[in-house]
Amino acid sequence: MRIGITCYPTYGGSGIVATELGLELAMRGHDVHFITYANPIRLDATIPRIHYHEVEVSNYPLFQYPPYCLALASRMADVADSYKLDLLHVHYAIPHSISAMLARQMTQKTRRLPFITTLHGTDITLVGMDPSYFGITKFSIEESDGITAISHDLRRHTEEVFGVENEIRVIHNFVNCDTYAPDPERRGRARFAADGEKLLIHLSNFRPVKRVLDCIRILAEVRKQTNARLLMVGDGPERGPAEHLAGQLGVQDYVEFVGKQNGVERLIRLADVLLMPSEMESFGLAALEAMACGVPCVGTRVGGVPELVVSRS
Repeated sequence: MRIGITCYPTYGGSGIVATELGLELAMRGHDVHFITYANPIRLDATIPRIHYHEVEVSNYPLFQYPPYCLALASRMADVADSYKLDLLHVHYAIPHSISAMLARQMTQKTRRLPFITTLHGTDITLVGMDPSYFGITKFSIEESDGITAISHDLRRHTEEVFGVENEIRVIHNFVNCDTYAPDPERRGRARFAADGEKLLIHLSNFRPVKRVLDCIRILAEVRKQTNARLLMVGDGPERGPAEHLAGQLGVQDYVEFVGKQNGVERLIRLADVLLMPSEMESFGLAALEAMACGVPCVGTRVGGVPELVVSRS
């Protein structure tokens, strides 16, 4: 098949899963065309049958905000016609589903272009709940030719809040176990825990919903019982407050902020425990990545997390 994939090309879970899915489809012989405003973080465009098409948005003085949704729809339609796409797969409902719907309409005289929408979480629980986007989020989901959700919890939430009657299939997130695998020797661990301390790790986009400050508080409590250090992977609005709190609690010498990283599996497999104290997680991809690396996850019992982390309490 010839498949177009659109996602947010950032460090968020939706973009990571979309990229891994595209790579796997290409390895199985399908032609995969990524259509977005930047090359996805983990996408290697040199792999056979992987193609990248940039969406360019013109900045005219008339527009206070560049109309990315319209530029994306136009680019989707162009790529679909030029490369004879069989299907569009969009990750994150707003604005990608609406763009795909417009592209479907634009190409209907020359080809049938169905689109599948995969719901990832905040597009439903946060963005979609905003009164400004509620109606169009519901409309975009119902107009999709197929809908998937990454957890049963997210499916229930979508059905209850939006009243969607279309079938929503649950397809859990996944990781490539050839990439995410344990390293019994934990090579490189001494860089972060030179004196044999226990190593905790947190991986996120450092938004408030991830409760990054609680990771610092957890380290302070753990250190009352055992020598431990904390590795903070990622970046975002809560990094500054977290660094400040580490100083207040006197644990700044035991926390290392390494920012956004490619190849996070090399860091995860060094740790003893992954911390995921999120206020809400529709799935919790970091937990799956950690467990694939042989690292247990301590997380909050929210959203879709209980579907992959088994409680031992």
